[in-house]
Amino acid sequence: MRRVTEKMPSWLPRAMQIAIGGALLVLLWQSADGRAALESLAGADPVWLIAAFAALSVQTILSALRWRLTAAQLGIRLGRLHALGEYYMAQLVNQSLPGGMIGDAGRAVRARGQAGLWASGQAVIFERLAGQVAMVFFLALGVLATLAVPGGLDWPAWLLWPTLTALALALLSPLALLGARRLPGSAGQGARVFAGSVHRALLDRDILPAQIGLSLGTALFNLAGFAFAAKAVGITLGLGAVAALVPLILLSMLIPLSVSGWGVREGTAAVLLPLAGVATSAALAASVAFGLVFIATALPGLAVLWLSPSRTGQKPAEAETGPRDAASGLARRGSRPRLGPPTERVS
Repeated sequence: MRRVTEKMPSWLPRAMQIAIGGALLVLLWQSADGRAALESLAGADPVWLIAAFAALSVQTILSALRWRLTAAQLGIRLGRLHALGEYYMAQLVNQSLPGGMIGDAGRAVRARGQAGLWASGQAVIFERLAGQVAMVFFLALGVLATLAVPGGLDWPAWLLWPTLTALALALLSPLALLGARRLPGSAGQGARVFAGSVHRALLDRDILPAQIGLSLGTALFNLAGFAFAAKAVGITLGLGAVAALVPLILLSMLIPLSVSGWGVREGTAAVLLPLAGVATSAALAASVAFGLVFIATALPGLAVLWLSPSRTGQKPAEAETGPRDAASGLARRGSRPRLGPPTERVS
C-alpha cells in the first residue's frame, strides 16, 4: 500500500477532486432540470445578491477577529488588519484549490514566527473548530424546533436518525476528551495537553463571551448568506429550513471530494431543500448562487496578494497591539507556548 501511495503522482488526488466536483455538477444539471436552474440564476435579484455578499463579508470579518483572539491566547499577537488580510488570502486559496484547507495551512505557516508552528497551527484549527461547533449548535436548535413545533419539517427517517446520531456524537465528544485525560501513559498525556490548549484558546473565562459571540455571529451570517442567495433566485426559506437544513448543506462542504465543496453542496441542497417545498432546480440554483457569491467575497484576497507580494513570515502586531515583549518572552522559552494561562492577552 505504501509503495502504491509513493508511486501516485502528487497532482492526481487534486485532479480527482476536480473531476468529481465536475461530474456531480453535470449529473445534477441532467437530473435537476439544469436549464430551469440557469434561468433562475440569470434572473437573480441583484439586491439580494448584494445582501448575501454583505452577510458573507461580515462572516469573514468576524472569523478573522476570532482567529486573532484565539491566536492571542496561544502567544501570537496579530493586528486586526493583518488578521483580516491573512483570512481573505486563506479564503481565496481555499476557494481555488482542492482540499479546502490549504489556505488555512498557509496562514498557520505565516503566523509561526512568534510562538512556533505548533501554536500557530493550533490557533487555526481551534478557530475553525469553534465555527463548526456554532454551526452544529444552530443545527441542533433547528432540528429540535422543527420536531417540536406543529407544522414543522416532515423529516424522513433516513435523514432524521443519522442527523440525531451525529448530534449526539458531537455532544458526547467533549465528554470523551475529558475521559481520555485519565488514560495512562502517552495517550492520557496527549489528551491533557490537547484539552489544556483548547481551554486556554477557546474556553478561558476572560475570552469565552467573545468566543461565543464571534462564533455564533459567523454561523448566523453564513446561514443568512445562503438564505439571501436563495431569495435572489426566488426562494423564500422559512426559519425552520434555514436553521435545520441549511447547516447540513453548508457542513457538507467539509467533505473533501471536490474543490470548495462544489458539486457536493449542490447535491445536498437538491436533496434537502425539497423537504421545505423547494423545487429541485430551484435548490440547485440557490446553491450555485451561494457558491458564486462566496467566491466573490474571497476576491479581496487578490488585493492582499497584490499589495503584499512578500508575505513570507509573521508580521509584528505594529501599532495595533503595542511592543513585541510577549513574543520575545516566548522566543526565549522555546517555540511551543507553555500549558498554563498566558501572562498577557489580547482580546
